Amino acid sequence: MRTPVVEKVVVHMGVGESGQHLVDAEGILSGITGQSVVRTYSKRTLPAFGIKKNEPIGCKVTLRADRAEEFLRTSLNIVEGKLRFSQFDKYGNVAFGIEEHTDFPGMRYDPNIGIFGMDINVVVNRPGYRISKRRIVKRKVPASHRITKEDTIAFFKDKYSVEVI
Repeated sequence: MRTPVVEKVVVHMGVGESGQHLVDAEGILSGITGQSVVRTYSKRTLPAFGIKKNEPIGCKVTLRADRAEEFLRTSLNIVEGKLRFSQFDKYGNVAFGIEEHTDFPGMRYDPNIGIFGMDINVVVNRPGYRISKRRIVKRKVPASHRITKEDTIAFFKDKYSVEVI
């Protein structure tokens, strides 16, 4: 019960506009992950950027279990197995970015589409963390069972051979 596990991996592409650009991003993200994508919408109007409230401006995919592990290994190889200490939060989650989608195997540059970057967020928990999220008999996770930044760093070093700078 003390061994950390990857609960989920969320891959997000923020495009900043709707239209063909967003459709292209959805196709790329679907091709990389092998799952259908979900659109993300703006929360407020930002006239300086030409964004209206509730306008689709990005897309995301949530990966779990084996797909999450496989995608995480591929992504860490792209960033050469190096993460910064600041990319880990105090609750044991990790976030890092990939600048070009063409770094993934099987993806090629298309001048009509361009290059897209993506954010990858990894949620790491210990087994039994579900008690804080379940519907019936919900309880708090005791402090001794919560995962910390140091636990996650040690987990990534052991399992994925990541170097933390």
